Parts: sequence; structure tokens; C-alpha cells
Amino acid sequence: MALLSNEMLEVFGQLALATFLGVLIGVERELARKTAGMRTFALVSLGSALFTIISQLAFGGFVGTSFDPSRIASQVVVGIGFIGAGSIIFSRSRIRGLTTAAGLWVSAAIGMAVAYKMYSIAIFTTLVTIFVLVFLWFIEQKILKRIGHPVASAEDED
Repeated sequence: MALLSNEMLEVFGQLALATFLGVLIGVERELARKTAGMRTFALVSLGSALFTIISQLAFGGFVGTSFDPSRIASQVVVGIGFIGAGSIIFSRSRIRGLTTAAGLWVSAAIGMAVAYKMYSIAIFTTLVTIFVLVFLWFIEQKILKRIGHPVASAEDED
């Protein structure tokens, strides 16, 4: 495979798109002053895209045999679960980091969608994720205020 073949240029574009979409989600986490931000989300999305592309290119010839290349993609999900678990903190009877962990999980799925050339799905999912992280936070705070719960700052909530 030549470095600048059309196939490699497409792969480079996929990796760039996956990274960019991860950055978009990470920006919200940065603005909310979370420890996992743009770089973390970008790397998760990029890494999951790369693993998925590798499974397609390196093991595509095994389709129809007893070897299942989709197992590599499934292991990405397991690995992201490990990273997500590391971002969750239980302190003073409160759980923090759960939203960040979920965001990392979705970011990995977005990277995989890009790798499988499901570009519109990846972009739409990125927009929905940003909607959930930004706009639903405001709605959640209004509901909590209305029912008498203390309203937290973006730094306190996760």
C-alpha cells in the first residue's frame, strides 16, 4: 500500500475527521473544567478509529472464515470501559466523572463510525452528544432548582 494512494489518503481523512469530532466533544468538557478534555476525547476517537481501520485492512481477507475481525472493534469498547472507569470518582457519597466516562464511550463509538465510513452518523452523533452535554445540563439545573435541590456549577456536576 503506497503512502499517498487514494486508499491511504481516505484513511488519513478518516483519522482526521475522527480526531476533529472528538475535539468538538472535548471542548465542552474543557469549558466545564473537567479533567478529560479536548486532547483526551480527540485521542479516544482517533484511537478507536485507528483500531477499527486496522481490523478492516489487516483482517478483511478473513471475512467468510472462522476468524471474526469484528472482535477487534469489540475490544475497543472494552478498553474504553477501562478508561471510563478510571475517570469515575466516588467521594463524600457522591459519584463524579460518570458523564465524562459516558462521553469517552460515545467518542470511541464516533471514531469507530468514522472508520466504517459512516460519516453522517458520526457527525450527527457528535452534534447530539454536544447537545446532551451542553443544553441538557441547563435543563437539568432548572429542574433541580424547581424541585428544591441545590443547583451545582458546571465544575461540581458530572
